[in-house]
Amino acid sequence: MATAHVSVSHGLLGLFLALILLSRAEARLGTTRQRLEVHRHLRRLNKPAVKSIQSPDGDIIDCVHVSHQPAFDHPFLQNHTIQMRPSFHPEGLYAESKVSAGEKSRPVLQMWHQNGRCPENTIPIRRTQKDDVLRASSVKKYGRKKHKSFPNPLSVDPDLLNESGHQHAIAYVEGDKYYGAKATINVWEPKIQQPNEFSLSQLWILGGSFGEDLNSIEAGWQVSPDLYGDNNTRLFTYWTSDAYQATGCYNLLCSGFIQINSEIAMGASIYPISGYGGPQYDISILVWKDPKEGNWWMQFGNDYVLGYWPSFLFSYLADSASMIEWGGEVVNSEPDGEHTSTQMGSGHFPEEGFGKSSYFRNIQIVDASNNLRSPKGVGTFTEQSNCYDVQNGNNGDWGSYFYYGGPGQNPNCP
Repeated sequence: MATAHVSVSHGLLGLFLALILLSRAEARLGTTRQRLEVHRHLRRLNKPAVKSIQSPDGDIIDCVHVSHQPAFDHPFLQNHTIQMRPSFHPEGLYAESKVSAGEKSRPVLQMWHQNGRCPENTIPIRRTQKDDVLRASSVKKYGRKKHKSFPNPLSVDPDLLNESGHQHAIAYVEGDKYYGAKATINVWEPKIQQPNEFSLSQLWILGGSFGEDLNSIEAGWQVSPDLYGDNNTRLFTYWTSDAYQATGCYNLLCSGFIQINSEIAMGASIYPISGYGGPQYDISILVWKDPKEGNWWMQFGNDYVLGYWPSFLFSYLADSASMIEWGGEVVNSEPDGEHTSTQMGSGHFPEEGFGKSSYFRNIQIVDASNNLRSPKGVGTFTEQSNCYDVQNGNNGDWGSYFYYGGPGQNPNCP
């Protein structure tokens, strides 16, 4: 009887060991499959470089021939003739008002420029590393926003909005047809509490309803440890034609945006940045629809026309935008009603003013006649003004402007 008991125990032990070995083999197979998937994705994204530049912040910038960039992986762009310049710029582009005396802001460049530049007929692309992809929940979701991104918080059920964790402090216009938007934004390095949170400041060009068919073009600066693996402030773009479901991505991490500029790298660190009570550094961003070709172009500063989103990528934006937004957004991932201490903008409230709070100045829209003008009827919105706030105004030097942002968690925002 004892012998039978021993053999049963051995049998169970053998089965147990076999299951462990099987699960380890499956795990190894899963790891191998994931490794292959990541490797294939990196090969798709990282095109052969004419020259590579090591940036002081650890990035590698690859200078890729303009005709070999990721955009041309798109089936509709196989035989595309690159448009090397827009047919038209908006009228009134360089009529921007000056900054008031004593409120000097300075232009910004990118950190990698300290170690070199890309040659003509190439574009600079931030090289995607294995760790970048592994930080994403899956290879497929790398470089994409999560579904629960609400660029129009005004149209969303407040409970759903709280559940998403996205919080905004924005100015907006709606009720007309818009063909572009512009703003000058000062650049900060907000502190992020959790690696899966981010803080950004951007403009949104929005078309369609705010359901499953939303079209959006977005550009600005962001701090996103999840996406980039650090806390640097970086220039970014985003697009989607189906409310962040299956289309679009950040920067050049999928096919779509066609870059023509050899000077500025999407997703690369901006340098220098503003200091509290110190020098203020800002960037100007313009996105507009070329009235002849119909493509949406992006310009950085006065000198750098970066490239364009072909109009076929979109449904509603193939015609025009129905809403423009400017401002800040953060993700609050804290559970049980607690609030993150992730900062928006400078991490200080609007009332602190120039040199301390973050601002958008000279906000403008492009109208149906391709003219840049000050927007009429600007509204403002924030979910929790005791966490992040927005205050707008208008004057001769800054045109239409607003201060925005905040510290997140504080005694009035527990």
